[in-house]
Order: sequence, then structure tokens, then C-alpha cells
Amino acid sequence: MMKARMNHPVMVVPEAMKALQALSESTKPALPEKLLELVHLRASQINGCSVCVDMHPKLARRAGETDERLFAVGAWRDAPYFTEAERAALALTEAMTRLSDREDPVTDAVWDEAAKHFDEQQLASLVLGIAAINVWNRLNVAVRQPVGAWKV
Repeated sequence: MMKARMNHPVMVVPEAMKALQALSESTKPALPEKLLELVHLRASQINGCSVCVDMHPKLARRAGETDERLFAVGAWRDAPYFTEAERAALALTEAMTRLSDREDPVTDAVWDEAAKHFDEQQLASLVLGIAAINVWNRLNVAVRQPVGAWKV
């Protein structure tokens, strides 16, 4: 069983918690909750954040997401369950999460596909949502936040 290295940084620096929660909340009006949870789950899978891989499927189910789609998020390219807009969001999520994997991590093709499905407000919210989950993932992984520490 994993044990946290320290108290979570957002508990030590409460203003950070407020800022990260505000950032996450700012993305919700423009995008469907189920889409945001799919994005959060995919980034968390890539980053190996066990807390978020545990948490976001639960939140997605509360929003009406199906197990069939949740189980397929890691293989979204090959699964028939996702809309073109969801695929574009998942591709953008992977590109923004794997920044060092390639010379041009967020290619024009990935960006243009996302821009085809989301207006400027939605796209801005999607980019902010992806950035926010990557911050949470990095904090949780760094301090080895154990699964179950935060209940949903």
C-alpha cells in the first residue's frame, strides 16, 4: 500500500487548493461533464496517477457515463463508442499530456480537429481542463498520494 510522502501540497498551501479548484470549475460551464471526465481519466492513465484513475471513473458514472466507454478510454482509437468530438478531445489530451514525446507535441492536425468540434470558448475550456488535470496528476504522483485519500 502506497503511503504519501507528505501532506498534499494543496492542503499545506490552501490558496493553491482554491486556485486549482477555481481553474477546474471554470471549465465546467462550456463542456459536458462526461467529456471532461473522459479527458481527466485519459490524462491520468498516461501520467500513472492512481488517485485520479480511481476517482474520475466514479465521477463519470455519476454524470451518466457507462462502464463500456470508461473501460475503453485507454483504447479510444480502436473502440467504436466515442463521437468524433470526443475523439478530438482525447487526441488533444494525449498530445498536451505527452509534451516531450515528440518535436511538435500538439500538431496542427490534432489542433484543427479539436477546433472543428469545439467553439473558441469550449476549446479554451478543454485546454484549461487538460492543463488542470495534468497539474493534479503531477502533484499526486510526486507526493505518492494514495488511492482513497479523497472520497468522491
